[in-house]
Amino acid sequence: MTNVTKTQGRESTFTILIVLALGTFILGLSEFSMMPMLPLISETFSSTPAQSGYAISAYAIGVVVGAPLFMITTANMRKRNALLMFVTMMFLFNGLSAFSHSLEQLILFRFLSGLPHGAYFAAAILLAADIAPADKRASFMSKVFMGLTVATIVGVPMVTLVGQNFSWRYCLAGTAVLALVALVLIVKYVPNVKNSSPTSILDELSVLKNKLVWTILGIIIIGFGGVFCVYTYIADTILIVTHTPAYTISIAMIMFGIGCTLGNYVLGKAADHSPLKTTGAALIGAVVFAASYVSASHNIWLLYAVIFFIGFSVGLGTVIQSLLMDVSPQGHAMIGALVQCAFNTANAIGPWLGGMAIAQGALPSQTGYVSAALFLGGFMMWSLSAIQMKKLRVES
Repeated sequence: MTNVTKTQGRESTFTILIVLALGTFILGLSEFSMMPMLPLISETFSSTPAQSGYAISAYAIGVVVGAPLFMITTANMRKRNALLMFVTMMFLFNGLSAFSHSLEQLILFRFLSGLPHGAYFAAAILLAADIAPADKRASFMSKVFMGLTVATIVGVPMVTLVGQNFSWRYCLAGTAVLALVALVLIVKYVPNVKNSSPTSILDELSVLKNKLVWTILGIIIIGFGGVFCVYTYIADTILIVTHTPAYTISIAMIMFGIGCTLGNYVLGKAADHSPLKTTGAALIGAVVFAASYVSASHNIWLLYAVIFFIGFSVGLGTVIQSLLMDVSPQGHAMIGALVQCAFNTANAIGPWLGGMAIAQGALPSQTGYVSAALFLGGFMMWSLSAIQMKKLRVES
C-alpha cells in the first residue's frame, strides 16, 4: 500500500481522479479551443489566419519549454504542491489571455499558458499511479487522460458556440474560472503526502542518450503535426470552402473528439497484440484521410467523416508512449515530459506549415496536402524505429 493510499482517509480514489481529470479537461480547453476561435481572433485584431495561428504555436512552444523545465525543478516536490503551482499558472495566464489588447499580447500570454501543461500532466499521472492498486495503474492513469478526451468532445464544441455568440474572450475567461475551481478542489481532496520514491535527475536524463527514443518521438513530432495542421484550420475551411453555417464548426469539433475517443480505445486494443504494426498501419491510414480532406471539404458530411478519422489517429498517442516505455525501462517521468514536448512541437509545426501554405495563396482546405506530407514523414520515422527495434531483437 502506498503512502498516498494510507493517508487519503475519506477522500476516495474516485474523487481524486475526478479532480485530476478536471485539470486535464482545462488543459484540453486551453489547447484545443483556440483552433475554432481563429476566425474570431482574426476579426478582433484585424489579422490574417496565418498571423492568428501564432497564438496556437506560442502555446505549444510554452509546453515544450515548460514540460522539461518543471519536470526537473519539481521532480521531488510533494505532488499536491506541484499541482497547485501549475493550476495557479493556468488560472493566471488564461485570465490574462482573455484581456489581451493586441495579438502580440495574446501570443505572449498563450506562451505563458502553455508552460504548466506538460508538467501538470506528468504530476497528475504519477499521482494516479501512486493511488492505484498494483494491477490497475494503467486504468487509473487513463482516467486522468479522460479529461482531455472529454474536452475535445464536449468542452471545445461548447466554447466554440460561446465564442461565436458572445466572444472568444469568454472562452478563455471561463477556462480561468475552471482552473480556480480546480485549485480549490485540489486543496480539499488531494492528499499532501511525501513522494514514496524520490527520483534521480541523472537517471531521468539518461533517457536522452537512447537513439531509439528520439526516432519514436519523431513519429509524434512530425506525424502528429498532420493532426494539428488540419485541426487548426477546420473553422476557416468550413466558412471559406464548405460554405455551411457557423454552427457546423461545433459539429466538426464533436466528430473530431469522438474520433479521438474511439481511436484511443480501438488502437489501444490493437496495440495489445502489436503496438509497432498498429502504429504503422494507423499512420498510413492517416496519410490517406488527410489527402482526402481537400476534396471532402466541398461536402460537409464527407468532411465530418474525414475529420472523425483524422481525430481517430490521435489514439496513437498512448500506443507510442507504450513503445517508448518498452525501449526505455527507466526514466518514465522524463518520457512523459518528452511526449508532451513532442505533441506540442507537432502543435507548433502543423499550424505554422499550414499557415505558410495559406499565406502563399492556398485555400484552408489545402492544408490537407500539408497534413498528408507530415503524416508520411511520421511513417518514415516509424520505419526507422522499426528497423532499429528489429536489429535490437536480433542482437539480443
